[in-house]
Amino acid sequence: MSFSLPDFRRKWSCRGYMSAGAAMVTAALGLSLVLAERAEARKYAAPLDIFGLGTPRPRAKVHSVRIPLPKPRPEEAPQATDEAAPEAEGKPSPEKQLSACRLALTEQIAIAPSIPDIRGPGACGGEDLVRLEAIVLPDKRKVAVKPAAILRCTMASAIADWVRKDMVPLAASLGSTISDLDNFDSFECRGRNRIAGAMLSEHGKANALDVRAIKLANGQSIGLTDRSMPRDVRERVLHSVCARFSTVLGPGSDWYHEDHIHLDLAQRRNDYRICQWNVWDPLPQLAPLLPAERPEEAPPREVAARPETKDEAKDGADDEAPQKSPTPADKSAANGTKAEPHKPATKKRR
Repeated sequence: MSFSLPDFRRKWSCRGYMSAGAAMVTAALGLSLVLAERAEARKYAAPLDIFGLGTPRPRAKVHSVRIPLPKPRPEEAPQATDEAAPEAEGKPSPEKQLSACRLALTEQIAIAPSIPDIRGPGACGGEDLVRLEAIVLPDKRKVAVKPAAILRCTMASAIADWVRKDMVPLAASLGSTISDLDNFDSFECRGRNRIAGAMLSEHGKANALDVRAIKLANGQSIGLTDRSMPRDVRERVLHSVCARFSTVLGPGSDWYHEDHIHLDLAQRRNDYRICQWNVWDPLPQLAPLLPAERPEEAPPREVAARPETKDEAKDGADDEAPQKSPTPADKSAANGTKAEPHKPATKKRR
């Protein structure tokens, strides 16, 4: 069977029309499927649309809401105060609960207003601090602490009890009353004995007091390390402080406590205590310039033998030994002849 060129072109053109029609039908079906899927997707919200391919949701309508304003403050209402106002000096904030020591240390025992807690460098400072200004005696008289000492409440209470119960009877035995307490040092942020790099001293914790003297109303001063004071007075002070404080350092402990007494309430294992204070004998009233005369009934001193000199030996020989025989020189002088000088022996050189 043979085909001419016009017939061949006619057949291929029909096939082309059929292919184009099929493509159009396929595209129409695909578009209808996409539209149907989008219509179905509008019914459900997409859980996660990372690439923004989902159908955008319609914006909800914003309804204006009227918020009611607060009522005006009544005129009779109290004025608002600043809660962050600093604490008044000597009066702790009402929110802070007072300690048992603070409640017990009343104005009938000591004038010791509370001060704010100290937070210094290197763990210096502490809590429940007071400024011990004076100690009130049972007869209402006041013993001034000069200068005022910054201490923990427990340490201030121990100092007040010591003065009231131990030092008042001591002063009464001397015929007077206590007027002042000489404070050599209290709170100071430093190491032990002021040595760089040493452990933190109890002074840095406001838990120690250095006492130099106790002054009496009659002008007398009880120097705790004064050797001119009677020994029994200083020993009474020694026994009293060693019974009340956990650390007592004085003369003889080291080179740093020769002129004052260190007292503290350091806590140690098994309640270990340190009491190092040597009460030296009183100094003599007058220093002896010359040795005392030797009593007549004293036994004779034994003189050690010493070698005699040539002169002493010659004098002794002249007195005790018989006269020597004349020498040849003396004989020659007596006879009138000249004696030859004596030549010393010489050693030959080799």
